[in-house]
Amino acid sequence: MNQNSTPAWSRILVKLSGEALLGSADYGIDPAVLKRIAADVGEVQALGVQLAIVIGGGNLFRGAGLARSGMDRVTADQMGMLATVMNALALQDALEQQGMQARVMSAIRINEVCEDFIRRRAVRHLEKGRAVIFAAGTGNPFFTTDTAASLRAIEIEAQLLLKATKVNGIYSDDPVKNPAARHYPRLTYDRVLDERLDVMDATAIVMCRDYRMPLRVFNLGTPGDLLRIVRGEDIGTLVTND
Repeated sequence: MNQNSTPAWSRILVKLSGEALLGSADYGIDPAVLKRIAADVGEVQALGVQLAIVIGGGNLFRGAGLARSGMDRVTADQMGMLATVMNALALQDALEQQGMQARVMSAIRINEVCEDFIRRRAVRHLEKGRAVIFAAGTGNPFFTTDTAASLRAIEIEAQLLLKATKVNGIYSDDPVKNPAARHYPRLTYDRVLDERLDVMDATAIVMCRDYRMPLRVFNLGTPGDLLRIVRGEDIGTLVTND
């Protein structure tokens, strides 16, 4: 590992899927996974990096899937937003148990359990060294948490958006199903869109491209990779405009 203690980035946003919290289970939250993610976040914060997180809810509820089964899409998506709040609260607790300060900010009003998302307040939390967990997506139906991650990264003026997945970057095909799939160490946003590579939804990719937000895709399951990226190592796949 690069032993440089100076981070390459001062403010980043990490997108976690709800499925990242599953561990080996089929449903719910694995406490061991939460603890490991919290430890990774702690290592990054120890370098003085301001860190925000957007988390999905697919481990508890997936609105789009239920909508395909006949439920009203708006209602299904609203239920999915509530699932992300549950995950965010669980992650906040895991961070606090390891001695960190964290705040959950929701795009929908749920004041009894967390704060409303207010951009200036979120930035102030980051400046005070608190991890900020953005919940409830964008607060609107029909938009994914990938889009929420792009939006929040742009709003808080993050220098890098990190997408945590189960594989080490972007491939030409699903590497789990196709061992011959080719790994891309670097891509442009236009190529991701043209080749319809399964990274994030098109709205999220276009937002990153238009606001020149660099995106790095990495494997959350590899211990230490988040810290290595923050120190400037070339991990996973980097997506930029050029």
